[in-house]
This record gives sequence, C-alpha cells and structure tokens, in this order.
Amino acid sequence: MQTIILLGAPGAGKGTLAERVRDVAHYTHVSTGDMLRAAVKAGTPTGLEAKRYMEAGELVPDAVIMRLVEERLARDGDGKYMFDGFPRTDAQAVMLDEVLARAGAKVDKVFLLDVPQDVIVGRISGRRVCRKCGAVYHVANIPPKVEGVCDQCGGELYQRADDCEATVLNRLEVYNRQTAGLIDFYNKKGVLVRIDASASPKATADAMLELLG
Repeated sequence: MQTIILLGAPGAGKGTLAERVRDVAHYTHVSTGDMLRAAVKAGTPTGLEAKRYMEAGELVPDAVIMRLVEERLARDGDGKYMFDGFPRTDAQAVMLDEVLARAGAKVDKVFLLDVPQDVIVGRISGRRVCRKCGAVYHVANIPPKVEGVCDQCGGELYQRADDCEATVLNRLEVYNRQTAGLIDFYNKKGVLVRIDASASPKATADAMLELLG
C-alpha cells in the first residue's frame, strides 16, 4: 500500500492537482468529506453515528472520521491512496499513522503546496460564479466574453461571500494556525516535500509526478 497526502491552503489548487495525479499515476483519491456523505447516505453504523453529530450542528469527532478511513482501506485493500487536505491537525496525523500501521502501511510522501499569499488571494477573490448554472470564471484567468455575463447560459456572474478578500485572508490565517504543527510533524518524519504551486496546474502536477516516479 502506498499513501500520499496533499496539503495546501485554500486556493492552492489541491483539487485540480489531485485529479491529475489520480488520472496519471492511478492513485485512489480519498476525500473524508465524500466518505462522510456516502456513509450517511448508505446508512452504515459509522455513517449514522456521524449523522447525529452533523444534524446537531457539531463537528464529527476525529475517532469517527478515522473509523471511516479504516473501513475504506479495509474495503479497497492494497493500492495507492491520496488524501486531499486530510489530516488537518497533528492529532489526526497521529491517528492516521495508527490506522495505516494496522494495515501494514505508512505515509510515504506529504506534498506541501507552497503558494504566496497574494497569489492565493488573487485566485480566490477573482473567482466569479453564475447564479443560474453554477459555471465558474475568473476575472483574470478565465474571463467571460461579456463582463458579468455567463458564456454558457447568459446568467449573472457574482462573487460568493466567502470569496471576498477579507474572508480569504481570515481563512488563510486559520489554515496557517491549524497546520503549523502538522507541517512540523511530517517534516520531522522526513516525508514532507515542498512544491511550488504558484506555477500552472500542469507544471505543478508534473513536478509531483516526477517525484512519485
């Protein structure tokens, strides 16, 4: 079993990079959010337990999340796994190590996507979404043909509240505070690899794929 982790701030491009690594290197993309929703929908015992917390507006405890991860690994068996944005804290990282150890595996590489703060703010605050069909644009990178109008359906483009600069800066502050210990944890283990993710998604993904062999 091979396991890699993608770490990066909001706007670092984890989702896009995960898709390319999945498609080219054939890693199974493990998203705890997707697993939670699937388990709740399927009505599994762990899913029902998670649902109680979610309906109460509480965070699902780490122990429940890790049970989902362990069930997923046990179901899929040996293979190549890529965790996207998880673990989020050093406590979760310790628990993940324990789960992997029981499966005879370990974390092989942790890719930390480095992007300057001003680039991230520009990426997120420049995003615009169509109110009608949900198509996503960017004022600089993917502009519509007519400003404020969706190319696909003619709907109005708007900036989501959580994409405004002040909110983005706050999210980055929270991310930096939460992941400082996590970065140190994996750095001490000798598995942390810093990747310049300010380049194009293809160039960044290619750099990662080269390191994965």
